[in-house]
Amino acid sequence: QVQLVESGGGLVQAGGSLRLSCAASGSIFSNSAMGWYRQAPGKERELVARITKDSTTNYADSVTGRFTVSRDNAKNTVYLRMNSLKPEDTAVYYCNAQLWRFGLRYDYWGQGTQVTVSS
Repeated sequence: QVQLVESGGGLVQAGGSLRLSCAASGSIFSNSAMGWYRQAPGKERELVARITKDSTTNYADSVTGRFTVSRDNAKNTVYLRMNSLKPEDTAVYYCNAQLWRFGLRYDYWGQGTQVTVSS
């Protein structure tokens, strides 16, 4: 059973910073690409940042230069450092683990953590 548990969300003023963490249980972490997604009220869930098992990263245009995704395979944890936060970054942030096995893709999700940026 794979579990992803996010932490680190909260309320911050515009221009501030937060660091989200996602701890993974189970044995899949080191073989999984890990991603951070977010969903704002009335909007679809969108990819924010992603890091492969080889630590290649990619970011949404809206967060490039402000957010940094990293992973610690020894701790089975992925992080999202968010700087220069804007009110439009307000959303529920979800951690995702993506694993390929025998040609099939498996996705696992955390429960989400709320990030609220006040203006």
